[in-house]
Amino acid sequence: MLHSRGTRQQPIKPGFLPQGGTIGIVSLSKWAESEKLKKAGRILKDAGYRLVWNKTNQARENQFAGSAEMRARELEQLFTDSQVDAIFCARGGYGVFRVGDILDYNIIQSHPKIFMGFSDMTTLLLNITQMTGLITFHGPMLHTFFNGPEPFSFKYMQGILSGECQSIDLAEIPNVTILAEGTAQGELWGGNLYLITRRLGTPEQVDFRKKILFLEEVNEPFHKLETMFQHLRRSNQLEEIAGLIVGEITDIPEEEIPFGKTVEDIILETFEGTAIPIISGVPCGHGSSILTFPISLPVKLQAGAGQIRLTFLEPPVET
Repeated sequence: MLHSRGTRQQPIKPGFLPQGGTIGIVSLSKWAESEKLKKAGRILKDAGYRLVWNKTNQARENQFAGSAEMRARELEQLFTDSQVDAIFCARGGYGVFRVGDILDYNIIQSHPKIFMGFSDMTTLLLNITQMTGLITFHGPMLHTFFNGPEPFSFKYMQGILSGECQSIDLAEIPNVTILAEGTAQGELWGGNLYLITRRLGTPEQVDFRKKILFLEEVNEPFHKLETMFQHLRRSNQLEEIAGLIVGEITDIPEEEIPFGKTVEDIILETFEGTAIPIISGVPCGHGSSILTFPISLPVKLQAGAGQIRLTFLEPPVET
């Protein structure tokens, strides 16, 4: 290990993803069907990218894409491969924490490049940024394109990984709403709500003070969502955050007795008395579309006066 995961290294920016660049595909949690991988891979190829597949995309060990040891070593190999410009995760699921525990973060720090995923990959995105300083990207995985092209996700993915996109006009995106007006600046951190709460009280706990926090979740009932938000509040991790972006909370199971609150109600109760900008409904998780968010990049969040905008205060990649 380089050092405690709770301590941030000096920021490192990866090189940009050029048009026609090479993307390494890695499966770090559950395995995915080969035909789905190939179908989604064709979408990237049709856009002009070259793909490098490694052993994890064919491996199976129970529900995982091979042993944790193999997954870790294969990921390290992609970081050291000078022909690879970016690394995309194939899918999420469960099990990447096993990889994170045995990964050689010195290799990643010595060979910085774009690393992108979401869902279960939240664990590894945060680990890498905390331990090496490398900006990672919470964004599309190959899984995003299993059902065919997804133009919205592709547009922002290309714009941000190339360094050309400097801001996102969230007011133009359907269902994005303001829960509390305001303007804030800070580093952008976040990911899956469940996995972030599971880092509390561990060396991997994230310091959210003066940060813009984004959260997303899927397939959790209202009472569990409220429990997770309250867990964060009671841990004192939300007292000094600068702003909050609530992503899509999707596939909430129906309960026999209605809970009586919406997601927005839960959020407003959790943050009652906190004077920070809060927006919700942002596509940054398990919905049909997903924005690409650079983790640890300084950003500005504006919510009010007819404007909802996320501005990157500097490029997330070296151009």
